[in-house]
Amino acid sequence: MGDKAHTHPGAAGRAQAADHPASVRNVVLVGHSGSGKTTLVEALALTAGALNRAGRVEDGGCVSDYDEIEHRQQRSVQLSLVPVTWDGIKVNLLDTPGYADFVGELRAGLRAADAALFVVSASDGVDGSTRMVWEECAAVGMPRALVITHLEAARAGFEETTRICAEAFGADDPDAVLPLYLPLRGPRQPDGHAPVTGLIGLLTQKLFDYSTGERKESEPGEDQLPLIEEARDRLIEGVIAESEDETLMDRYLGGEPVDVKTLIQDLERAVARGVFFPVLAAAPAAGGARQGLGTVELLELITRGFPTPLEREAPRVTTPDGRTRALRPCDPDESLAAEVVKTSSDPYVGRISLVRVFSGTLRADQTVHVSGHGLADRGHEDHDVDERIGALSTPFGKQQRPVSHVIAGDLACVAKLARAETGDTLSAKDDPLLMEPWQMPDPLLPLAIQAHSKADEDKLSQGLARLVAEDPTMRVEQNQDTHQVVLWCLGEAHADVALERLRGRYGVQVDVVPHRVALRETFGAKAAGRGRHVKQSGGHGQYAICEIEVEPLPGGSGIEFVDKVVGGAVPRQFVPSVEKGVRAQAAKGVAAGHPLIDVRVTLVDGKAHSVDSSDAAFQTAGALALREAAADAEIRLLEPVAEVGVLVGDDYVGAVMSDLSGRRGRVLGTEQTAGRRTLVRAEVPEIEIGRYAVDLRSLSHGTARFDRRYARHEPMPPQVAARVGQEARGGG
Repeated sequence: MGDKAHTHPGAAGRAQAADHPASVRNVVLVGHSGSGKTTLVEALALTAGALNRAGRVEDGGCVSDYDEIEHRQQRSVQLSLVPVTWDGIKVNLLDTPGYADFVGELRAGLRAADAALFVVSASDGVDGSTRMVWEECAAVGMPRALVITHLEAARAGFEETTRICAEAFGADDPDAVLPLYLPLRGPRQPDGHAPVTGLIGLLTQKLFDYSTGERKESEPGEDQLPLIEEARDRLIEGVIAESEDETLMDRYLGGEPVDVKTLIQDLERAVARGVFFPVLAAAPAAGGARQGLGTVELLELITRGFPTPLEREAPRVTTPDGRTRALRPCDPDESLAAEVVKTSSDPYVGRISLVRVFSGTLRADQTVHVSGHGLADRGHEDHDVDERIGALSTPFGKQQRPVSHVIAGDLACVAKLARAETGDTLSAKDDPLLMEPWQMPDPLLPLAIQAHSKADEDKLSQGLARLVAEDPTMRVEQNQDTHQVVLWCLGEAHADVALERLRGRYGVQVDVVPHRVALRETFGAKAAGRGRHVKQSGGHGQYAICEIEVEPLPGGSGIEFVDKVVGGAVPRQFVPSVEKGVRAQAAKGVAAGHPLIDVRVTLVDGKAHSVDSSDAAFQTAGALALREAAADAEIRLLEPVAEVGVLVGDDYVGAVMSDLSGRRGRVLGTEQTAGRRTLVRAEVPEIEIGRYAVDLRSLSHGTARFDRRYARHEPMPPQVAARVGQEARGGG
């Protein structure tokens, strides 16, 4: 790598459909917000000739924006695709958001890619969330490389940042994270900073000068070679350690020279296998220059070191009824198996789907089968329909280049798929398939909303359906207990974007209201009540009297009804009517309007009239009896308790446990896991963890995640119950 001449094909560098999987590279860019991913994508596009001048790849993705606000949002919160061509290879660059709230977009990018490029800012270092993504990639063996940016910043050092990366990402083998090039700095400026003007290849020992804005290759000076000697020796040993030739290390240590071409071939194989992780430096072009520092070297690494789609193991495929189906990997002539990795809506074009083809060939105007996983808990309907493919295109900013087909291994945009959503499988009409879904984070931040006006109410349901069709990390809940519409999100920024899209894209104005948890009521002690419903208004009257006793039961018992009437005081046919009235009143609540649970209601006596008694009358009497019993009894509020599991780095375990205790939580235990992490299990009242998704991220510096599930309802402490009651009455 690094000793090859390249031409710059201008607009021809904008990639179209590939003709063979071997000529495709799918690369996802990963890094925290501000690390320079989007700038790097634009610099690579400029170097590859996809841009004719320095500037932004407008919109960066497969849909155009409808106004400037949406434009800025899409660049920062959505997965975007920028395809370019380099040395006859189509490179699909997948730019992902750096905000933790949009990890769903990142996961989609990881699914669509075959290798990952981790972008690290020399001025900011490595954050916890980037470490977690690295571990996710390691778990599936995805090849990775690192690019250090922002070397122009004061106090930004390539060597120090490389060391930090080796510590963060090379815990098992620090010698697997090593630089391929060392930056060369020019004269020191008045501010004391020396800008990077070139790179020197550690394997080839070639100097690449970028000081004039064009990459020029030369031989390094005698005074420069000693600067790289130690780094070069370490790199060679690191490459040889991963070589498939087991004799190479012994020969090298024995003093035998190793051919540079052999080293480069071993390096490329090690990178493709995901066992060696090279570090490079990059910076955008200055002024009107075409080539940014390190962009040629990076494109060489991508095209020669990263694997082709042929080398990737495809996701597991089954038939819709669950039978395993074997497909030849990435074969354009196989049965079609493609996946929607991103869904977007454009006010002018409509729905646009970004699709990765894993097997077969997708063609324009083809009828395909759409299979979905039925994520009903997130507002997604099950899909099992046929649909006609509209126009196929490969995107570049706001431009769409029509293509007739997309082969296995490639990515493209499909227009106007009405039913397919993110995560759905597209397959042949006569051979329907279903791909195993990728892991999506569970949205755990509730946002209760209501329509701002009657007109908004009519549009709200459709707007929410479109929102979750685009983003499977959002979940819509129609809470039957609180009667609230709750949009579950990953964080505050995620929620803000959802509200803005509802307003700007779908024309739905909503108001955010306090989120309520589903409380319950129960009796604190035994009580008795008498329900008397006697009315005479001409003709048949209404006559029913019943007497009940109520006693509390252990948690989880629900409502138990017992008949102990003797002597026929309440005729047999009306006993079920009393029970029905009691249960109906229990569902409405007896004190604060929350459902009554965990009590035994015993019917002990009553009276009936031979003419005026009826089913309706005894239902009413049963409800009245329960209300009267509650009027003189102690009614306790019950709150839902969640079982919470927090996976956190060992450095933050103490802080997390202390915080959980402050939320009235009970820590049940801890469990050591891989990667210096601890799983903390606790039971916490749900009313205390409404914003835990936000608070935990702040507490752990983005390194922790948690899950939760309902455990049971428990009595609420009196002081908390009093506060909740005051808030419900509008007093605070």
